[in-house]
Amino acid sequence: MRRRDFGRVSLAAMASTMFASGSKSAALASSGEFPKSPGLTDYVGKFVATAKYEDIPADVIELGKKSILDGLGLALAGSKARTGTLCRQFVEQAGICETKATIIGTAKKTSTRFAAFVNGVSIHADDFDDTQLSAAKDRVYGLLVHPTVPVLPAALALAERGRASGKELMLAYHLGVEVECKIAEAISPRHYQDGFHSTGTCGPFGSAVACAKMLGFEQSKILDVLGLAASQSGGLRENFGTMTKPFQAGHAAESGIASAEFVSLGWTAAEQILEADRGFFHAFGGSYDPAAILDRLGRPWTFASPGISLKPYPSGSLTHPAMTEMARLITVENIRADQVEKVDIGANHNMTTTLLHHRPKNGLEAKFSMEFCMAILLLKRKAGLSEFSDNVVQQTDVQEMIPKINFYVDPEAETAGFDKMMSLLKIHLKDGQVITGRADFGKGSPSNPMTFDEAATKFRGCAEYAAWQARKTENIITLVRDLDSVQDTNALTSLLSVAKE
Repeated sequence: MRRRDFGRVSLAAMASTMFASGSKSAALASSGEFPKSPGLTDYVGKFVATAKYEDIPADVIELGKKSILDGLGLALAGSKARTGTLCRQFVEQAGICETKATIIGTAKKTSTRFAAFVNGVSIHADDFDDTQLSAAKDRVYGLLVHPTVPVLPAALALAERGRASGKELMLAYHLGVEVECKIAEAISPRHYQDGFHSTGTCGPFGSAVACAKMLGFEQSKILDVLGLAASQSGGLRENFGTMTKPFQAGHAAESGIASAEFVSLGWTAAEQILEADRGFFHAFGGSYDPAAILDRLGRPWTFASPGISLKPYPSGSLTHPAMTEMARLITVENIRADQVEKVDIGANHNMTTTLLHHRPKNGLEAKFSMEFCMAILLLKRKAGLSEFSDNVVQQTDVQEMIPKINFYVDPEAETAGFDKMMSLLKIHLKDGQVITGRADFGKGSPSNPMTFDEAATKFRGCAEYAAWQARKTENIITLVRDLDSVQDTNALTSLLSVAKE
């Protein structure tokens, strides 16, 4: 059997759980027939071309400001990561030292393309950036895309070069986030389950849209940008817990600028790249749900529903409900690490396979280890950027606590659906007492959101980690809070750079 045929048979077998919306495309998917939706890419292009800042609801604008502030803070913190150093070395060795766009957290500038790449890598370096949420039960909650990282670095680089206003930046940002999130929501769950990193694969569309809008492209050029960006789509989950995961996010940001700038020179591409039989959805997922996109862009905006989550901890989002509940129980019950015999953490199988490092040996692996996340909270009563370091992970007390965490597939969590991150906790103490807890959502999710002030507190922590000046830190927070009144975004990028290193 050919691989394509096998994929279609697999899709048919998944029919009982796939595309819970019950749309016509669900029936097509269950029969193994690829949905036909001519004009889908054209619809996306028209939406982007005609959208105005005034079309975005005020509450969506405010939600976006929190994610923008979050992304900028993470770029500062991520500039101190090893990946930040390596990216800057690459730019220097390649001789790409232009003066167009800021490498956040440094005195360096480079081309818009590579500023987007380096800043994108930094935003994702600590796996602390925002996550798109899903409402469908066959979708892994919180694992569609990290929406800000492919879009913000690209839009910001072009805004800096063109001295764009805050409103122009936010319009491009919101359009990019909206398109990439709806594409990620539409593609068959097989895409993620079989190993694609959706931030790397769907993210280029968000970057492409933002860049096309920043450059004022008409609809036909937007279609070319989408077609060219699709051919740069890529990213594999096997690289989770390594430097290559943030590389994939940075490449997604870079590819939008590269695509837009080629198209500005006259480059062309396929105009039906999403829905074509040899296009993105067919090649990368085998199937998709057109109803997740058609007549859905901005209706409602993804920021409004089902929402986007800000991370309370610098680890995979699937750890956060359990971490939120564990932190609560430690405080309420005054649990000490030396009292603990073992901890059982029950979850669905998508959580146990995504959080794949059960015996982590370094900080990157620890970000995808439920065992480490529980152990570090018990031992340190905190889990910030400093805790997810090689030195901390390798400490004897940490390595001795990790085996006491039993992370397993629980039937109750499995049947609850993948749209939840149900985490069932049982903390067994040495005196025989068992303390239980349960959480479906973590702090920062739409069910338990961060306020702008709480997002600002997280930003301050990231800035402090990067040894950023307190005055600049507070000025950045103020500028983002009032971004709609900023006339030149260079006022913002200047606060994200230093005079000398």
